[in-house]
Amino acid sequence: MSRRIRPIALSALLIATALWASAQETVRAPATRAVRPDRQELRRQQAARAMPVPAGVQAHRDLEYAKAGEMPLRLDLYVPAKADGPLPLVVFVHGGGWRGGDKRNCRALPLTAHGYAAASVNYRLSGEAAFPAQIYDCKAAIRWLRANAVKYNLDPDRIGVWGTSAGGHLVALLGTSGDVKAAEGALGCNDQSSRVQAVCDWFGPTDLADLGGRNLRGFPTNPVTLLLGGPASEKKNLADLANPITHVSKDDPPFLIMHGDRDPLVPVSQSQALHDALTRAGVSSTLKIIEGAGHGFAGAPHDEMVRAFFDRHLKKKADQETPARK
Repeated sequence: MSRRIRPIALSALLIATALWASAQETVRAPATRAVRPDRQELRRQQAARAMPVPAGVQAHRDLEYAKAGEMPLRLDLYVPAKADGPLPLVVFVHGGGWRGGDKRNCRALPLTAHGYAAASVNYRLSGEAAFPAQIYDCKAAIRWLRANAVKYNLDPDRIGVWGTSAGGHLVALLGTSGDVKAAEGALGCNDQSSRVQAVCDWFGPTDLADLGGRNLRGFPTNPVTLLLGGPASEKKNLADLANPITHVSKDDPPFLIMHGDRDPLVPVSQSQALHDALTRAGVSSTLKIIEGAGHGFAGAPHDEMVRAFFDRHLKKKADQETPARK
């Protein structure tokens, strides 16, 4: 994989952005599956603390991409104001054990300085609905973005996804389940495809049956149990549907998988298994194991690897040769 040296100021910005996102992560899951009556006020408070938007980038916040019953599902979209044509899009899916997190922490936002649009998605958490609601929502978001590509100057044929932890699991599933009807759902713009063209998975779980049988430090109830609506041992069909490895096929998009070798929550073997399955199927996959890293990492070299990956698979040759307009 090729690397380029980035200006010191940009490296500092990316490091600060990553640290800011980590510091701001909070749990937004209610105690039960009922939606809390003050949820909209909580979202307004979170929006007030949203990550700063770079100059020259238009922020479209809280766009409703579908409704699950009476519950609106929303995303944020960031589009450079000046562009020579439709932009490739990177959609970020947050982590939080499927029970917390929020779209305001958009790790893909710095990519807007390099000729990309970026989006960040909220999905139903495990306290609001059991799986497969989460993948239904993510797919609905991709379909909505594709349906509105002309309105927001997006290229519907160049959509990548990037997720961390639980978000890494969901983007990996987006990548491998493009032809899986049971994972599609019926929300939103059903005349559009939910397929994506590149996947960046940061330390996402894959084998939920295995993870659901572990005692995870810091979690009184295993997050997989909350996600599936019961112990994984009693929800085998759902655990299989939720496993990205189940659906791997030769037409899947390219993957970049990054995982710390000291992750105490999601064993690095889960990413290794996904990488091995993809390569056996003939899918382009790069596995980067971060030495000494736990469940999460930050830094300019990691962000540069992500950008180089998306450049290779989402940018046209002319885009790669021409700097982003200022």
